[in-house]
Amino acid sequence: MEHEQIAVDTLRTLAMDAVEAASNGHPGMPMGMADIAAVVWGRHLMVDPDDPEWPDRDRFVLSNGHGSMLLYGLLHLSGFPLSLDDLRNFRQFGYPTAGHPEREPHLGIETTTGPLGQGFGTAVGMAIGEEHLRAILGDDVVDHRVYVFASDGDLMEGVASEAASLAGHLRLGRLTVFYDDNSITIDGSTELAFTEDVRARFDAYGWQTVTVDGHDREAINAAIEAAQADDRPSLIACKTHIGHGAPTKQDTADAHGSPLGAEEVAATKKAMGWDPEATFVVPEEAKTFFESAMERGRSAHQAWKERIAGLDAERVALRDSYYAPLVPEVPDLGFEVGELIATRSASGKSLNHFAGLRPDLIGGSADLTPSNNTYLKGSSEFQNDPAGRNLRFGVREHAMGTVLNGLALHGGIRPYGGTFLIFNDYMRPATRIAALMGVPSIFVYTHDSIFLGEDGPTHQPIEHVASLRAMPNMWVVRPADAGETVEAWAMALARDDGPTSLILTRQAVPVLDRSGVAGQVARGAYVIRDGSDGVLLATGSEVWVALAAADMLAERGVALRVVSMPCWEAFELQDQDYRDAVLGDRMPRASLEAAATFGWERWVGDDGLMIGIDHFGASAPWKRLAEEWGFTPEAVAHRITIWLER
Repeated sequence: MEHEQIAVDTLRTLAMDAVEAASNGHPGMPMGMADIAAVVWGRHLMVDPDDPEWPDRDRFVLSNGHGSMLLYGLLHLSGFPLSLDDLRNFRQFGYPTAGHPEREPHLGIETTTGPLGQGFGTAVGMAIGEEHLRAILGDDVVDHRVYVFASDGDLMEGVASEAASLAGHLRLGRLTVFYDDNSITIDGSTELAFTEDVRARFDAYGWQTVTVDGHDREAINAAIEAAQADDRPSLIACKTHIGHGAPTKQDTADAHGSPLGAEEVAATKKAMGWDPEATFVVPEEAKTFFESAMERGRSAHQAWKERIAGLDAERVALRDSYYAPLVPEVPDLGFEVGELIATRSASGKSLNHFAGLRPDLIGGSADLTPSNNTYLKGSSEFQNDPAGRNLRFGVREHAMGTVLNGLALHGGIRPYGGTFLIFNDYMRPATRIAALMGVPSIFVYTHDSIFLGEDGPTHQPIEHVASLRAMPNMWVVRPADAGETVEAWAMALARDDGPTSLILTRQAVPVLDRSGVAGQVARGAYVIRDGSDGVLLATGSEVWVALAAADMLAERGVALRVVSMPCWEAFELQDQDYRDAVLGDRMPRASLEAAATFGWERWVGDDGLMIGIDHFGASAPWKRLAEEWGFTPEAVAHRITIWLER
C-alpha cells in the first residue's frame, strides 16, 4: 500500500520536525510506532472527526504520552480540528499540542496521559463502561472498542499491573493494548532493569497475548483481527525500533527524550527519499489515506444515529437516564436528632437512595466494601453480570482510581470508589489526574482520622485531608453528621466539572439539630450556632465537639459562634458578603479538626487558634485518643477560654 507507507513516513517526519522546532520532546516513540498507528487508524478505528465526541466511537488511548506527537499527527492527518499550525507550535503556550496529551475530547484527545500507567488504567475503566452500558442499552446503541498504545515504562509502573490483573479477571474482550517493545528506556537498554517475560505475565493475568514485528503491517493487522475474535483482553507485543529510520540514533536512548538534531533529521529524511530541508510537509497521499479511513467511522456514526432515531420511547427514556440523568434533590432519610451514626454508614444509606434515582451510578470498593458501605443493594455484581453495578476492585486502590476516571470519561456513567482515607496515598496520581481533567469521579474515603482507633498510626490519616485540599479542582467534603452526609452526596452528584472526595468517619457521631440550616452544605460553610465573642470553624466529627464546647462556654458567659465548614472549595465560590457573614466581622477565629492544621491559617488568620493534630497517632480506643490529644468538649472549651483571654 503506497499511500499507507507515505502516511507512516509523514507521521515520522512530523514528529521529528515538531520536536526540533520545540527543541524538546520525544521523537523516538512516534517514529517507532508509526506503522502500528497506521494500521489501527487506517484499517480498524471507528471515529468521526466531524463529531469527535460521538458516544459510540472507539476509544484510542496513548498511555505512553511522551510520544504525544504521534497522536497529534494522527489527529491532524485524519481531519480532526487540530491544525498544522498547532503542530508547528508543539509544546508552546496557548496551543493544544502539549508535551503530554491533555484531555480535549472535541479535538479527539480522549484522556490526559503522561504519568506512565495512568492511560492504561483509564482504558480499563473505559472498557468496563462499554461492556456495562452495552449490556443495559443493547449493542445497537453501545458497541465499540478500546485501543491502547503502551510502553515498557507503562508496564513497569505498578498501576498497570493492578489494572491488567483486574481486566483479565473481568475478561474485557473489547480492550486491546499494543506494547511498544523497543528494548530502550531513557537510561538505556531495558536490560538495565526490565528483563521479565511480559507476555508470560499477561498470560497469567488471563489475557490473550501475541508477539509481532511492529513494522510488519500485515502481521499487526492479523494480530488485531485475532484480538477482536477473542473474549479476553489482548496484549500485542510489538517488536519495534525506537527512532526508526534514524541513521545513527535508531535503537538508542538518544532517540527517546531529546531532539534528534538537524543533521540526523536531514539524514533520516534523505534515507526516506524526502527533501531533507523541508519541514512539516504533509503529502496529499497521507491526508487521503487517513481521511479515507475516517469514512469508515463516519458511516458507522450515521448508521448509529439512524438506529437511535428508531428507538421506541421506552428505550429513549432508558438511554436518557444514563446520558442525561436527573440531579436529585436532597431527601429526608429519617435520621433523628441525637441518633448516633457514623457518617460512613449514613453514606451507605445515601448512596443506595440516590442509586435508586440515578441508574448511572456504578462503583465499589478496594476490598473494603463492608467498611466503606459502598455496596448497592438489589444490584448484581459486574463480574457475574455486566449489567451489574457493584464492582469488586480488589486490593488495587491505584487501579480503582484510574478505572473510575475511565468510567467517567466514557460517558453515561457516574462512578464512585471507596477505601480508607489513609490509602489515598496509593491512588493519589489518579485523583490528581481526575482533578486535572475535570472529570466527576467520586472518591469515598472512610476511617478519616485518628479516631479509627486501635488499628494505629499506620492506618490513621493525619495530613491527608490537607493534601487533598491542596489539589486544584478537587472538592473535599467532610460532613459533620448523617444529615450533612446526605447533602454531601447530593453535592457530589450535582458536580460535573471535577472530582469530589467524601471524607467519612468510622466512629458514630450524633445527628445534629440543623433546623433552619438544612441544605447549607452546598455553600461549603454555614453558621450552625451563632455567637459574638469568637468563631470556631469545625469539620466532620469535630462539629459536635465544637457545639458541646460552646454550650460549656455559654455557662461562663462566652457566646461562641460555631461554623460547620464541610467544604472549603464550595465556600470559596460564595460571594464575599456571605463569607463575611459566616466568618464574622473582626471576631477572633479558631479552627477544630482532628487532622493536620496545615492550611487553616487562610481562614483563621495569623492570630487565630488552630486545634488539630500535627503528629502521628497511636493504637488505642478512639475515646482515649480524644482525651489524650484534646478533642473532647472540655479540652476544647479550655483552650478556647485561654485563647480568648489573650
